[in-house]
Amino acid sequence: MSAAALIVAAGRGARAVTQASQPKQYCQLGGVPMLTRTLAAFAAHPGITDILVVIHPDDVALYEQASAPYADALLPAVTGGARRQDSVRLGLEALARNAPSYVLIHDAARPFADEALIGRVIEALSGSPGALPCLPVTDTLKREEHGRIAGTVPREGLLRAQTPQGFDFDAILTAHRAAARDSTLDFTDDTSVAEWFGLDVAIVEGSEHNRKLTTAEDLMIADQLLRQGSAPAGTVRVGSGYDVHRLGPGDSVMLCGVRIPHSKTLMGHSDADVGLHALTDALLGTIADGDIGAHFPPSDARWRGASSDVFLKDAGARIKAHGGTIVHADITLICETPKIGPHRDAMRGAIADILGLDISQVSVKATTNEQLGFVGREEGIAAMATATVMLP
Repeated sequence: MSAAALIVAAGRGARAVTQASQPKQYCQLGGVPMLTRTLAAFAAHPGITDILVVIHPDDVALYEQASAPYADALLPAVTGGARRQDSVRLGLEALARNAPSYVLIHDAARPFADEALIGRVIEALSGSPGALPCLPVTDTLKREEHGRIAGTVPREGLLRAQTPQGFDFDAILTAHRAAARDSTLDFTDDTSVAEWFGLDVAIVEGSEHNRKLTTAEDLMIADQLLRQGSAPAGTVRVGSGYDVHRLGPGDSVMLCGVRIPHSKTLMGHSDADVGLHALTDALLGTIADGDIGAHFPPSDARWRGASSDVFLKDAGARIKAHGGTIVHADITLICETPKIGPHRDAMRGAIADILGLDISQVSVKATTNEQLGFVGREEGIAAMATATVMLP
């Protein structure tokens, strides 16, 4: 059963006076745009087959920048309408061209949805046409009249609704189309549309971390927590990479971003920098995001002769989009010649510059293959890499 994610990012965020008057969904949270963080959870979830974002027509440039780490995984963005309800319907109509079984509708302003929450919503849809993540109301509720307390509202049976809200795709599209025919109807979320249309909605457990960032204060607090490392405890991940390229006629080799004079050159579709290729794969491994060939296939003419720093920068951006921090990078070059020692610090500096690290976080080592095998016969050069990354 296919499940698409529909991310609603067309709002103006009237209650949040944001950085440089940007809509809040593009503001930086810990150095990463909010929308990028929102996309990360859905792009990484194995149950999500498609992702479509609904945006405001004035936000195309902001959207392209924020969505760049996941451009390959996203359907073309759709322009939203005057109300959230209209934006969702337009997104559903776009998805209808290749209708999924299920759709999860999520607010871009909830950037901390996690894999477990998304999984609970998808699982609930196997037994219900709708699924709503909720949390109990724990605060005492008061009713106000003319600036004074007029009474206490019983909180028993009251729930705080969250997103993503999941639905049978055909059912919620039909409900939204029906609601659009009555201009007097104005719904603030999609389970309200489902309720009005008579669809059964199951309740699933929400998440306290999955908060909606609404005000300028919300944004400031989230940004400070992320920047200060006060978010929930992080996870250390270690990824490994290996690459090899054969040697052919030439006068230099590219290794770890440094061109070294040599009697041969490394052969490949790009500049064949085995050190940067191995490190790129190691970084991608920490976020389980495939390998270098999946993102930059050698069959694509765009990467013919490309400098490998492009690949490494992309891997670094993907980790940043996940809220991750690169802690350390370690590369071992395996070759008989050229001598690596004289160029080691230049290589470390090049990698540090590409990834925005301090040179102390980068290690480059080298060894020969004791004249054994293809490396020993100087037919090629190999590299191994290990990357250590902290993820929230």
